[in-house]
Amino acid sequence: MVQSYLTTCLTSFVRPLFCDPTNLATNRYSLHVHMKLKFVVYALIIIGIAALIYYRVVKNKEINDGGKSQGISDKAIGVNGIVLQPQEFSNTILISGSIGANEQVQIRSQVTGIITHIYFNEGSTVKQGQSLVKIDDAELQAQLSELLIRENLASENEQRAKSLLQKEGISKEEYEITLSALKSLQAQSQIIRTQISKTIIKAPFDGTIGLRNVSVGEYVTTDIVIANLVNINPVKITFSVPEKYASSMKVNTKVRFTFAGSGKTYTAIIYAIEPGIDEVTRTIQLRAKASNNDGALLPGSFANIELPLTTIKDALLIPTEAVIPIQDGKKVFIVKNGKAKEAIIKTTSRTDKDLLVLSGLQAGDTVLTTGVMSMKQGTSVKVKITNADQHVQ
Repeated sequence: MVQSYLTTCLTSFVRPLFCDPTNLATNRYSLHVHMKLKFVVYALIIIGIAALIYYRVVKNKEINDGGKSQGISDKAIGVNGIVLQPQEFSNTILISGSIGANEQVQIRSQVTGIITHIYFNEGSTVKQGQSLVKIDDAELQAQLSELLIRENLASENEQRAKSLLQKEGISKEEYEITLSALKSLQAQSQIIRTQISKTIIKAPFDGTIGLRNVSVGEYVTTDIVIANLVNINPVKITFSVPEKYASSMKVNTKVRFTFAGSGKTYTAIIYAIEPGIDEVTRTIQLRAKASNNDGALLPGSFANIELPLTTIKDALLIPTEAVIPIQDGKKVFIVKNGKAKEAIIKTTSRTDKDLLVLSGLQAGDTVLTTGVMSMKQGTSVKVKITNADQHVQ
């Protein structure tokens, strides 16, 4: 209809121009101008129709999307959560330390000589005072025999001198010279006996003896290590803590620790604390003892130690997966009247899986533990409580 109207108007306008011969040139120019005008009008009509169609398509899509969003928001999302309950929490720090033997010594000889006997088996358990090695003492025995003969002779001389002194046959000075000679020989005999006793090397304490480094017939000196003897039940755990925790360290405090290659957790008791702080590392050294009945704890092993500092009676703990980091701190989602609600929290100490909450939550709050990364304020949720047999609608 629009096209017919425009055609009629243009025809009525153009016909007079061509019918008048006097205005032929003028008419041709006017016709060219009107053709251009006709093209512009058609273009505007097409653009307008296209804009109208685009507007209707976009509007319908917004309506459809709004309906879908409304349907989604009205549907409750199934998530997991926990109900906060006060519990006892030990504030701890994780530090490293080393496991050492209860007692450890290198077995050496106090005298030089040839080894004549070895009385122990490598890797065996020995008792305190048990003979381990015998050094040749033949020369010392010969020296002792000679001294004993001279000592007996000196003893007889002393008896005769004493008898003469009583009869005033000799002076007191002469008797004292004889007595002094006897005591000198007795002292020399005692020295040789001590040297002979050192040719038998004995275990200074109960323990396990290691690999021997000598053989029978070998000449040993005081520098040669015959074997290592260790006592590993109990073991000692040595570790250091920063000086800021020095005031919290107490004797008889229980600590827990693990070591590489074992999933078992062991308990040790602090029995000694270094009285001063190391000026270089600014740490204080402690030592604890742990039972090692099964022999699994070996000296030299690396220990991961959990050291308690303080104990909080009514602590609120939340799983780490429930916490969302934000620019100003941390937040979690709690449930209020079936809707998800953001709660800004402050936390402090943490364990492997939990965080200690200082503020922002109260006992009895239901904290969401799943779906929190995509959760929005006010979303309808249906929570499955994982730490109690109940549901929050």
